[in-house]
Amino acid sequence: MTDRTGDTERSADETPSVDPETLADRLRSRAGDGESRSRSRPRPLTVLDVRDRDEFERWHLEGDGLEAVQIPHVRFVQAEATGRVAELVDDHDLAEPILAVCGRGEASAHAVSLLRGAGFEARNLAGGMDAWAELYLVRELDVGGSTTVSVLQYDRPSSGCLAYAVVSGGEAAVIDPLRTFANRYVEDLDDRGVEVRYAIDTHVHADHVSGVRDLAARTDAEAVVPAGARDRGLAFDATTVADGDELQVGDATLSVLATPGHTLESLSFRLERSASGDTDGDGDAGTATLFTGDTLFLEGVGRPDLEGGRDEVPAAARRLYETLRGRVLALPDDTTIAPGHYGDAEPREDGSYAATLEALRDRLTALSMDEAAFVSHVTDDLPPRPNNDERIVRVNLGLEDVDEGTAFELELGPNNCAVAE
Repeated sequence: MTDRTGDTERSADETPSVDPETLADRLRSRAGDGESRSRSRPRPLTVLDVRDRDEFERWHLEGDGLEAVQIPHVRFVQAEATGRVAELVDDHDLAEPILAVCGRGEASAHAVSLLRGAGFEARNLAGGMDAWAELYLVRELDVGGSTTVSVLQYDRPSSGCLAYAVVSGGEAAVIDPLRTFANRYVEDLDDRGVEVRYAIDTHVHADHVSGVRDLAARTDAEAVVPAGARDRGLAFDATTVADGDELQVGDATLSVLATPGHTLESLSFRLERSASGDTDGDGDAGTATLFTGDTLFLEGVGRPDLEGGRDEVPAAARRLYETLRGRVLALPDDTTIAPGHYGDAEPREDGSYAATLEALRDRLTALSMDEAAFVSHVTDDLPPRPNNDERIVRVNLGLEDVDEGTAFELELGPNNCAVAE
């Protein structure tokens, strides 16, 4: 439990700490740059990472209002012995308040006790980076006020990965599930009296280990993947779908839209909503929700370089341009875009990550570029590739088996699948 400041409840001799969910709330409160939001933003925070340099460089806390500084724990042990903790802080120009982190929250707790003993405002991230990676939040996504269909958005703040459960008539389709949280979907939906009918991947992911097979194995659900995954070497049994196919989930219809570019086989799934809030599948009334996977995000578009060689990237970028201009932007402006990831995007008031297509047209300059400018935009300044991307692809195709611990370690870090504005 936490108090109003986010400190974990503790006895007098315990280290003051912040739990992962409170940290996630803080990061969300700093997202966006609107005047009304900026007035309520918390103070900038120094993240003191006491892990070794290689662990820090592989993955560390990032975000608006965070300054990450790495000082290995052994330096604090030495400073404790010499009584020079304050000098260590001054040498690295650490600004208060300070949030200390390590792998499991133990070494950082020791650092915090030394910092507070020297008079600095410092707290510990409870459970460390492991607990941060294990945090998984769920919210109801407002997609039109239907009484027969609901959508749950699952959010992993440590990586910005988003998954969805479309629920209708006692059935659910889980879109882009994560293997680490396969049990979570089953438990949440079981609590609602809902059975998982489909476990769906929008494409062959390169940033996280897919939960499609695990979720299907734990339930009677069908594993559903793009038909194009077979061309990439798919090595497990699954139902494949392609452009124009439909999946029925209770009273809801998910229509398949081919959206190649990020990868050749990438699909989006469209949930139609009628004006009365029911699903009808004709697209003539009310609003629709498009689950875009890694094709379109709230702060950018998908990167085109995670499949194939360097020479194939410009062609993939042109495919993505054609997909966005000819397929996605051809949809009604009130279509709700539900992406597969987020980075520095501003959440809705309810904390969820989604936006109308009209809002994204206005927000993202990439959507109004001509082809040449777009190709240059998405190929000239790409972010680092996701950690272990090639191996994760092999695992997701069923070409390599890994245990749960290895799967968890492989995907730690930012998703890096977007070309942001």
